[in-house]
Amino acid sequence: MNGERIAVALHAADSITRAGVTAALRSRPEIRLVEPDEPAPVALVVLDRLDGPAQRLLRRLQAPGSPGVVLVAGDIAEPELLNVVSSGVSALVRRSEATPDALVRLVKATAAGQGALPPDLLGRLLDRVSRLQRDVLHPNGWTMAGMSDRETEVLRLIADGFETREIAEKLCYSQRTVKSILHDITNRFQLRNRAHAVAFALREGLI
Repeated sequence: MNGERIAVALHAADSITRAGVTAALRSRPEIRLVEPDEPAPVALVVLDRLDGPAQRLLRRLQAPGSPGVVLVAGDIAEPELLNVVSSGVSALVRRSEATPDALVRLVKATAAGQGALPPDLLGRLLDRVSRLQRDVLHPNGWTMAGMSDRETEVLRLIADGFETREIAEKLCYSQRTVKSILHDITNRFQLRNRAHAVAFALREGLI
């Protein structure tokens, strides 16, 4: 950030929490707290628990062009970890560990495009992802990107310049099946056409 103060939009569960966080960070020269609706590269979200309103706030902050999110919350239950990460949270710290120094460190990391999780939560997240792959995705032929093996193969062949008829012949599918597979991909990932689907797969490292 070239020594400039980082603007941080503060979202707090209540006015008392907001006042406490503001008082703790007001004197820090590294950051500048702004209102929730002001533009800022980082959003600091302080919550008691991940209830419905909290999840809606995190989803809203995930919109295109939104800031990186530092989440301060109570203890995170294991089933909530994937939801937190998929909601676009860049850094997470428990309220009991959210010292001013820790918050400034996480804000700076998030502004630099980095992420951070407490080591025990990172271990739990990796374990949950591993179990998800082993017990749910792999038995059904799916990847973590939400794409099946046959969808990946169709995109590979499209990327190699094959037409629908040729793909159907190579994979022993009907042309209707190939078109249906491509239709499912473009709808699921909100892609515009075949070229966009191939570009998406290449960018995500799927093919």
